[in-house]
Amino acid sequence: MKKIINDPADVVVDALRGMAAAHPDLLWVRTDPAFVTRSDSPVRDKVALVSGGGSGHEPLHVGFVGTGMLDAAVPGPVFTSPTPDAVQTAVREADGGAGTLLVVKNYTGDVLNFETAAELVQAEDVGVRTVVVRDDVAVRDSTDTAGRRGVGGTVLLEKIIGAAAERGRDLADCHATAQRVAENVRSMGVALSAPTVPHLGEPSFTLAEEEMEIGIGIHGEPGRERVGLESADGIVRRLLEPVLEDLPFREGDQVLLFTNSMGATPLSELYLAHGIAERMLADRGVRVTRRLVGPYVTSLEMRGMSLTLLKLDEELTRLWDDPVRTPALTW
Repeated sequence: MKKIINDPADVVVDALRGMAAAHPDLLWVRTDPAFVTRSDSPVRDKVALVSGGGSGHEPLHVGFVGTGMLDAAVPGPVFTSPTPDAVQTAVREADGGAGTLLVVKNYTGDVLNFETAAELVQAEDVGVRTVVVRDDVAVRDSTDTAGRRGVGGTVLLEKIIGAAAERGRDLADCHATAQRVAENVRSMGVALSAPTVPHLGEPSFTLAEEEMEIGIGIHGEPGRERVGLESADGIVRRLLEPVLEDLPFREGDQVLLFTNSMGATPLSELYLAHGIAERMLADRGVRVTRRLVGPYVTSLEMRGMSLTLLKLDEELTRLWDDPVRTPALTW
């Protein structure tokens, strides 16, 4: 294992301290329990947006804390859910009196721990609602998981609902819009190599040089199938077709296309794949009107990528276009 770390047990806290040093104008960082808030938290009379999950997927979620996106993010250990008390403390710090919306990826630990935290803060008379993101079409009626996993769609939802909250919309409105985003976003990923979790010191799975895993999870969970390595055209087609068929997306739909690196895929390859995806969508009459390309939901140093499609309407497009200022996403 070759990583730029000190003690593997301290990776998350050391990284958070580095974030605090790099972005003092944007973030306030606490390490016991670990969470990150906007530097101006709590913002009075604004719905607070709080998310989190296991570390190792940066910039998700801590890199999306700031104006127009998250009010707080709660990182757990690498690939492990944060504890309920950490989420509860983050909500206390972020809530400005208009209630809190929790954004939760659909993993058993995240769902249970955020659910427990919601019950704890509700007992303190804080208004809380939850939206669960389930955009990974790779999971089909699996008994080994809690159902479809939350992956790339989480970023798009956090940006759009962050904008809605910044506009002053109330908790019920933000929750309803979040549910609409969750219902209209789909994702699929591929791995060309495995990540190495620091405290384990070895890859989480093994792929031969000529193999790739289609439908991989962001923690290295098994995908739909392991197949021989293909060209970029073949890889993009294998990711895009299940996404298009699932919602389904139809001719004339306007979409946001998010092409995401799993950590080690360079931008040159990512842009190449994005261009192929745009051409394939155009051939089907699906109009790409908004785009995001880059490493936004990673799996440590996994080589691979994911494609996410969100069906847009005028309101969601306006909210996507609203200003945002975070360490990882700014316009």
